[in-house]
Amino acid sequence: MEYLAWTAAAGCLLLFLSLSYGWISRVPIPIFGLYLLVGIICGPWVLGLIDIDIVLHASLTSRITEMAMAASLFITGLKIRLPLTSSYWRMGIILALPAMLLTIAGIMVAAHFLIDLSWPLSLALAAILAPTDPVLASLVAINDARDDDRLRIALSSEAGFNDGTALPFLMLALLWQKAGGAISTDEWFKWFTVDLLWALVGGLAIGFILGRLIGLLATRFRHKQGEVAPSDFIALALICLSFSLAMFVSASGFLAAFAAGVGLRSAEMSVQKRHTSEEDHDLPAEMQVNPHTRHGLEEHNPIKSVGLVVGDALSFGDTVERLLAAGLVIVLGVTLSRHFNTDALMLAAVIFVVIRPGAVWLLTWRSRESVLHRLSLGWLGIRGIGSLNYIAYAWTHGLHGAEAVTSIAITIVTLSVLVHGISVTPLLTLRQKQHQ
Repeated sequence: MEYLAWTAAAGCLLLFLSLSYGWISRVPIPIFGLYLLVGIICGPWVLGLIDIDIVLHASLTSRITEMAMAASLFITGLKIRLPLTSSYWRMGIILALPAMLLTIAGIMVAAHFLIDLSWPLSLALAAILAPTDPVLASLVAINDARDDDRLRIALSSEAGFNDGTALPFLMLALLWQKAGGAISTDEWFKWFTVDLLWALVGGLAIGFILGRLIGLLATRFRHKQGEVAPSDFIALALICLSFSLAMFVSASGFLAAFAAGVGLRSAEMSVQKRHTSEEDHDLPAEMQVNPHTRHGLEEHNPIKSVGLVVGDALSFGDTVERLLAAGLVIVLGVTLSRHFNTDALMLAAVIFVVIRPGAVWLLTWRSRESVLHRLSLGWLGIRGIGSLNYIAYAWTHGLHGAEAVTSIAITIVTLSVLVHGISVTPLLTLRQKQHQ
């Protein structure tokens, strides 16, 4: 197809999805599942209109998925309106750290014995598939800053944290393979201190400080100037600065993007606390202004400034996230024809039904959550764009045997998009009925 034909096709698809969203929302297949089916239909398996292999363009895939994930992580952090001392963070941290470590260990063992991958390749596959995806997890993420659903908050915070905690283990797999199975003490020390600890702590610190500082500065400058023009670029600036600065100092860019969103939200809560009465703290600043008229509050009210900053950031980030996610899931559907692997079906069942739920169930044993809540946390660990980024990372960093890992990972990610996506609405409906 030529350029104009592709442009027209993209326009028709976007128009169809926009006009029929009400009907689409009623079918059992989620919107990302429909994007996936569009890719499969347009790919070599059906119409043969597109033939794209993300592996052949690993560097480009890496950059595009990084942009999608950074934007999504930033928006995820911005929507979580919780003080850092809140107990709600605890479950997300449990899921993103100890539960993910158990998941990595479980997948590594299963891949080694079920598919006969070497231990380094098994670890690489486990790191690729372990994290809950921040982009596609929007199906079960919190809706807005007022959402206090414990399941949504836990999955959102997990998705925010675990991309930064999974990447060091992919790096360890690469190190393990290059060392021929005998990693030296110096290499272990560097991996643990720099690639793991510093990446996590540095990424979170850089992102949070930038987010809070820029949020407060933007609020102050716009308040002093009486400025009400759109501030979309503040969100873009924060995403770019947090990600690039963290990567420059060998910290986690993904964690930095997430923490930047949390930091900007912290700035909003700080402004709210200083300029509103106690009973008004619960209403987010962006919901106290009208972004369309941009004249919702009195002339020199700081809440108006921070509300417009946060509201514009959310609007900009949501749009970028949805566009990139749609494109990448369609490409996933297209490239599936080159990488479909039947051996992955059994491993997918083990991951979805045994490994991930088992890890979550074990680590929430002493929690006061209901059985259905714990089962929901274990089931709704959707894989997606983050795994594609890790696949591209493995290829660009010379993982030998990446072909097998790629085929298995792409097949399992595709199954996760469909299986987990289809099950979201019935499961959330069941939870809602139980709480009535």
